[in-house]
Amino acid sequence: MTSISELRTPALLVDSAALEHNLRTMAQALPGRRLRPHVKATKCTALARRQAELGHRGFTCATIREMEGLAAAGLGDDLLLANEVVDARRLGVLDARVTVAVDSEATLEAAAAGGVREVLIDVNVGLPRCGCAPGDAGRIADLARRRGLGVRGVMGYEGHAVGIADRAERARLTEESMRKLLSAHAQTGGEVISAGGTGTYDLNTWATEIQAGSYSLLDTAYAKLDLPFRPALSVLATVISVSRDYCVADCGLKALGMDHGNPTIEGAKIWFCSDEHVTFAPAKPLRVGDRIRVWPAHVDPTVAYHERLHLVSGDAVQETWDVDLRGW
Repeated sequence: MTSISELRTPALLVDSAALEHNLRTMAQALPGRRLRPHVKATKCTALARRQAELGHRGFTCATIREMEGLAAAGLGDDLLLANEVVDARRLGVLDARVTVAVDSEATLEAAAAGGVREVLIDVNVGLPRCGCAPGDAGRIADLARRRGLGVRGVMGYEGHAVGIADRAERARLTEESMRKLLSAHAQTGGEVISAGGTGTYDLNTWATEIQAGSYSLLDTAYAKLDLPFRPALSVLATVISVSRDYCVADCGLKALGMDHGNPTIEGAKIWFCSDEHVTFAPAKPLRVGDRIRVWPAHVDPTVAYHERLHLVSGDAVQETWDVDLRGW
């Protein structure tokens, strides 16, 4: 069995016990179709297969590449591309049940032209990103049906709420968002109300399915919230330079998602990250060549920087999974 000391750094490590805890905890909280795991967080068909084994056979995707990879891996029972596209031809040929988010006449026309048969009407519920106004959802649904598309329902992401530290405020914003989504659903019909994320998985009781993804690996941003999941993902790094007041390891901006802030090194103070380096003041003396674990603040982009996940128990590498859903 390989030891983590044999891995080239930076390398992604996944604590196998924490991962299993997270997957089982979520499967108990949101069994079967109540959860549609978002693979943008993990980009790994091996991990998706483990989620399917626990009863989650439908998946949420952010890219066409993710849709293609899941279908090729035999995980195409029910795939949702929760993102607008203007060229859906790659989707129409997939051996899978494919649903695409649309929020305009142009995107529903692209879906129809690409051979997609089913859509969800994407609704802006407070996050200024994709999505139509709630009051426009019915009109778009009618246009989609006239174009021959099946309208399964609506989706809306309360992304502005999922990371709020105060649980009461998170709950308030979630309810406010879902009231908008429910009003849109009343116009569109369909059996699906798709929403939610890791931070609101247990607060969002209005959606028929929750699109959480980060829960499986967790990051330091979500770890600050009152959630029952455990941090599982770290980046193994090597100390490459030691000075009197600080150390430098080979884990920088090209190995870490930084949009949610600096990473964490246990007991250390992070000074800054640059392209290939993290500079930090250690809690105890370190030497060049020492290995450390760096905990990212945002799982999703961190995983996308790497080619593989190493499942570990202590210092032993138990399995290695390809991050095989990268790209577009």
